[in-house]
Amino acid sequence: MPKTTFYHAGCPVCVDAEQEILSLLDPKNVEVVHLGESKNRIDEAQNAGVQSVPALLTPNGNVLHINFGAFLKDIRG
Repeated sequence: MPKTTFYHAGCPVCVDAEQEILSLLDPKNVEVVHLGESKNRIDEAQNAGVQSVPALLTPNGNVLHINFGAFLKDIRG
């Protein structure tokens, strides 16, 4: 079964959202991607439709933008 992917940048908003997501979903079914540490995955996130973080990419390919922490362009630097 495909995993849900949670993209974030490590900011307080993102960390709070990560804790909430992992309390709601089974953590073994969620891949957490810190885009500040894994900048090589920014294009992947953008191609999936992520515009800002924190964001959740569902196994069906839907992107759920949660709150607001940072735009991908700001993470890219």
